[in-house]
Amino acid sequence: MLRLKRDTETGRVTVASSGAVPIAQESSSQVAAPPSAPASGSSPALAPSPSSSAVKVAESPVAGRSRLWKVLIPAAVVLVAALIVGGVLYYRSRSSKQLTEKDSIVLADFNNSTGDAVFDDALKQALAVELGQSPFLNVLSDRRVSETLRMMGRPTNERITVDVGRELCLRTGSKALLGGTISGLGSHYLIDVNAVACSGGETLAKEQVEAASKEDVLKALSRAASSLRAKLGESLPSVQRFDVPIEATTSSLEALKNYSMGIKVGREKGDAPSIPFLKRAIELDPNFPMAYAALSISYENLGQPSLGLEYATKAYALRDRVSEREKLRLTADYFRATGEVEKEAQTYELWIANYPRDSVPHNNLGANYAFMGQYEKGLAEAQETLRLEPNDVINNANLGEVYLYLNRLDEAKATFDQALARKLDGGYLRLYLHYLGFLWGDSAQMKQQVAWGAGKPGDEDLLLSTQSDSDAYYGRLAKARDFSRRAVDSAVRSDSKETAALWEANAALREAEFGDGASAKQDVTAALALAPGRDVKVFTAIALARSGEADRAKLLVKELEKNYGSNTVLKLYWLPTVNAAIELNKGNSSQALVFLEAAAPYELGSPPPLQLGTLYPAYLRGQAYLLAHNGTAAAAEFQKLLDHRGIVVNFVTGALARLQLARAYATAGDTAKAKSAYQDFFSQWKDAEPDIPILKEAKAEYAKLQ
Repeated sequence: MLRLKRDTETGRVTVASSGAVPIAQESSSQVAAPPSAPASGSSPALAPSPSSSAVKVAESPVAGRSRLWKVLIPAAVVLVAALIVGGVLYYRSRSSKQLTEKDSIVLADFNNSTGDAVFDDALKQALAVELGQSPFLNVLSDRRVSETLRMMGRPTNERITVDVGRELCLRTGSKALLGGTISGLGSHYLIDVNAVACSGGETLAKEQVEAASKEDVLKALSRAASSLRAKLGESLPSVQRFDVPIEATTSSLEALKNYSMGIKVGREKGDAPSIPFLKRAIELDPNFPMAYAALSISYENLGQPSLGLEYATKAYALRDRVSEREKLRLTADYFRATGEVEKEAQTYELWIANYPRDSVPHNNLGANYAFMGQYEKGLAEAQETLRLEPNDVINNANLGEVYLYLNRLDEAKATFDQALARKLDGGYLRLYLHYLGFLWGDSAQMKQQVAWGAGKPGDEDLLLSTQSDSDAYYGRLAKARDFSRRAVDSAVRSDSKETAALWEANAALREAEFGDGASAKQDVTAALALAPGRDVKVFTAIALARSGEADRAKLLVKELEKNYGSNTVLKLYWLPTVNAAIELNKGNSSQALVFLEAAAPYELGSPPPLQLGTLYPAYLRGQAYLLAHNGTAAAAEFQKLLDHRGIVVNFVTGALARLQLARAYATAGDTAKAKSAYQDFFSQWKDAEPDIPILKEAKAEYAKLQ
């Protein structure tokens, strides 16, 4: 809010409001004074009635005085009226330039005339953090600035000067441009911060502070930011409540500069190139919570959740040093890294309550709903996220993703097309375009996405592994193996060993489901040798259980339970799945069904680490019913996978659902439906390698039905 009403630090009324109440009080006393002390010869009858005007009061029978009051009183009244009207008009003219809570502010780069490069980027970052803790001021995000610069045909890393900032203002519908300068003043430093209206360029608020030394610059900037927030209309209680100075987070300008560079590089070039800057920041200041948090997110985005958890834990331990908004962010990131979905969701709800215009908590809360299979709730959050931040590629991709889950493919396509038309692009958007092409049987679109990812670290391996699943879905196992190998190699080249291990574990799981236990065990060994992280252990445990290696699978389950006991997704989805697979391997269908009860509420979900749902609980429950010779119940479970193709997409369980459905019909004694389902599976696998074990089994089973 931009309301130039009161200087909350001093309590003084500013020019914007001094033309109203003080003048009105003064004019009232001037009008009332003359009749309260009449001349000695005046008649009491001349005293004004309550309805008399000030002009009538002046009509005294004393000639000399009457002329004087006839002149002076009307003139005073006119002057007072003019002052009142002028003050009101001035106040209104100032008020018309004020901002509302819905308006946004563009931050320009600081003009550094000191010659000391340490101030470059660092001061803008510090000011962004200072203003960002306000629930009222809405600072345009760096991501949106970059996307808008791209649409303007400018480099996304262009310096935001006054001219560029004003154009950004107009393009984004923002109302104010806020920039600053720092200059040397002998051994001191002078800092000016100025907010101007985007349209007319008039000054809305400004602040000037002096720092006695370089070490005091951040402290001085914090003072300026607090005062500026007050001048821009934020209430004193709000400023006091949400006012953690930047030097409490870090007092090191060098650390802040490296942090700022890490954020900037990450936005422009990806997570991997940002990591050296962020690591340097915590070398310079080992108690810099925001740098730890940024490292956590970078590693999680690169598919290395173990490192993500390590840095999230360090950031969380330092959360009392940051602003309220950053504290919410660190807390949510920590619970996300530990997998405590309920606590994470509660944090997002609190975040939304305090900062309703932030898109991040809406986006992440929507992702939580998707994890749990509550896609309608996830859709509402994704739509709200896009409303708040329409020019963010991730927000567009996430909305399209939810439409895929809901089998609303036309709306998913429209969302993706709209993002591309706005020149918004990225790996996850391309991933979902691949999924859409897969669901529509458009092989050209799928190949296009894989080609787009070539040479892009973090994107290339994701799309290669996705293509491996798509080929495996149709039984083209040789191609699937080749794409998996390329995905692993690409991730290793990008120094993302944990991601590489996950692709290896995914391949192991596929081999196990196709009946090649020997290949599955080899891939498991390779995956654990690369990086035995949490997600890798989950997938390798399932692969081992499905390959008949129950004892090794149990050891991994014990490790996961011991080290990640609070992880909601593990407790309610993955560990019940692994334990059920172990029991099925032993022929114990009843105990397998008991384990799967915990996962039943979430079986339609899409829990991490994958970007799709596996419906593994339903798939294994169907197999448990087959083992118990309950074909009808088994068929109902396998049908779930066919009914929710937008969730399962190209995962291995979806590839084999038709075969399992055929087996269920055969068990139930419905030979006609069984034959039809077998034929559907053979048609799907018409290009499959003939020596795949499960295909050979299917052909033998079908022959017995003839």
